[in-house]
Amino acid sequence: MEKQIILKELKYSFSRSAGSGGQHVNKVETKVHLSFDVNASGGLAIDEKSIILNKLKARINLKGLLSLESGQSRSQLKNRKQVTKRFFELIEKSLLPDKVRKKFRATDSMKDKRIKNKKLNAQKKNDRKKVKLPKQFDLFLYKCVSFVK
Repeated sequence: MEKQIILKELKYSFSRSAGSGGQHVNKVETKVHLSFDVNASGGLAIDEKSIILNKLKARINLKGLLSLESGQSRSQLKNRKQVTKRFFELIEKSLLPDKVRKKFRATDSMKDKRIKNKKLNAQKKNDRKKVKLPKQFDLFLYKCVSFVK
């Protein structure tokens, strides 16, 4: 990946940004739209292009353009710098190789601990339930308590 070549291939367009700023928002186009044609890029190798197209397919439209935008700042220059920085971070992150997943087998003590925690959690929830007394403790059945005089 050659950043200098890619920087020349980036296309910027500008629009009015939403948000605070009063009358300034209605007059100045500070929102920056960045677009980059991945397939036509001379700064990327063929294998890098395929990796980017695969990993960033949600951000790439049907024409093969990678699009980003920024409108947080009131300054067009700040938004342009911010969107360019985000673009290169996104490209670099997508070109990093994926971590290989290591197989893992839980030990017996880990399984015992998990089951013990599950039982404690179940007991805790069971303790929150309404207590149902057996019939032998029903006070109204044996007329132990009288409300009528």
